Amino acid sequence: MGIQLKVKGPYPVSNKEDVGKFGGTMADSDSRPIRDAFGKLTVQDIDIKGKRVFVRVDFNVPLDENLNISDDRRIRSALPTINYCIDEGAKVILGSHLGRPKGKVDPKYSLAPVAKRLKRLLNKEVIFAPESIGGHVENLISKMGEGDVILLENLRFNPGEEKNDDTFAKALAKLADYFINDAFGTAHRSHASVTGITKHLTSVSGFLLKKEIEYLKGVVHNPVRPFAAILGGAKVSGKIGVLGNLESSVDKVIVGGGMAFTFIKAMGYEVGSSLVEEDMLETAQKIRRNLREKGIKFYLPVDCIIAQTIEPGAETMIVPTLEIPRGWKAVDIGPATSRLFSEAIANAKTILWNGPMGVFEVDAFSRGTYALARAVADAYALTIVGGGDTDLAVHKAGVSDNISFISTGGGASLQLLEGKELQGIAALTDKND
Repeated sequence: MGIQLKVKGPYPVSNKEDVGKFGGTMADSDSRPIRDAFGKLTVQDIDIKGKRVFVRVDFNVPLDENLNISDDRRIRSALPTINYCIDEGAKVILGSHLGRPKGKVDPKYSLAPVAKRLKRLLNKEVIFAPESIGGHVENLISKMGEGDVILLENLRFNPGEEKNDDTFAKALAKLADYFINDAFGTAHRSHASVTGITKHLTSVSGFLLKKEIEYLKGVVHNPVRPFAAILGGAKVSGKIGVLGNLESSVDKVIVGGGMAFTFIKAMGYEVGSSLVEEDMLETAQKIRRNLREKGIKFYLPVDCIIAQTIEPGAETMIVPTLEIPRGWKAVDIGPATSRLFSEAIANAKTILWNGPMGVFEVDAFSRGTYALARAVADAYALTIVGGGDTDLAVHKAGVSDNISFISTGGGASLQLLEGKELQGIAALTDKND
């Protein structure tokens, strides 16, 4: 299952088979799609008619103080796989976590609100099971007909989930004939419903999980060039692996957010009270020099918004990044930097963005992140966004529909971009098994 890309640049998409090709235009007949290297069974490789399928989804959605869902994008992202299973006549059992209940039942982390939203999105009945395993759940499943849907209560209410307890994994496996993993956001976790269950059932990928792999692996291994990587967020330490893995494929690296000031201080400049990882100064300097030695263009902010606190209503100033006074800290990139970064990605054909440019959660410090979001959305390129709250930033900027692909994973996205194997994907059944 592909997604509809923006129709601009060298990426015309006529059908789902065009999605996932990198290393040339989408129409290049000799471009090797990354999906050919996926190597795992997918939901389309098994006959699920009349079968019970346990679909691990990521419904870890934000709830407001009244336990109402404030953003249902993760639920919507799972709909292609769920609808496919319904249409194929499977009995669909959905399992997810929500929040961090730490192995105990906590009503504020119940998936009951999710069941209600899912019912509206699917336009069909969704049975909500008040537990995740046990006789009552098994009885509900025994009464299911083809195309019926059950959502289990929060898997993390059971301490066996995060401990990857085999007894809990077996109890989950007992509910189904097949396991479908469509929860990319937890694919880097070794939990009972992610890896443990795969020991007991044929385990395949859903459409969302496969699509995440195609896009994120594709952008690392065979991007259409010029390829620009935009990295933000707080810490250099969280992006070292990504920078190292992208060295062979990226043409431009743009660094913003708090992590930029570790680089700037490493160059010998004062940064006031801005966020700095003192133990990463030498590493930051080595990264910058290494990228430049490889001919990769490297961009840092030239001006920034500063404040003495990050509270709403705090006094702010715009200053060059090399002239931040003592007692003041950088909280956003400035207007000159917004123009610089926008111009830097103007000719890119592939753009990867991970991490905001500042404390965008505070309105006064959000302009730089939102300006970059608009520039990325307007780019004549394949644009991939994910992790570090970047997905929330493009949503708040109102440009989500103009981004080619928005990853649903934070830590999972980073690990994949670092070139690491994700445990939840490695555990799936190989195609040649």
